[in-house]
Amino acid sequence: MSHFGILKEIMLTEKSNVLSADLNKYTFKVCSCATKHNIALAIEKIFNVKVKSVNVLNTSSKRRRARVKKARPGRTQAFKKAIVSLKDGDKIEVV
Repeated sequence: MSHFGILKEIMLTEKSNVLSADLNKYTFKVCSCATKHNIALAIEKIFNVKVKSVNVLNTSSKRRRARVKKARPGRTQAFKKAIVSLKDGDKIEVV
């Protein structure tokens, strides 16, 4: 699998913005078959930075409420999330 196939998107939430500003940690949605080693290699090749550590979480799907009376309630999509710590001095520019 290519390095661009492993990373799906960068997550921009309030919590991830605080982590990136204070602790130099960045949060990504990644492919469900990706390992910590594959994620670290992809980040290093794409962004030209050194990765210190990678933490991985599998987020489960959650129930969604139906907004219309006759509609059937659904579920959100489950995904894999990676929190990547970078070495001091390295930074990823997020637009």
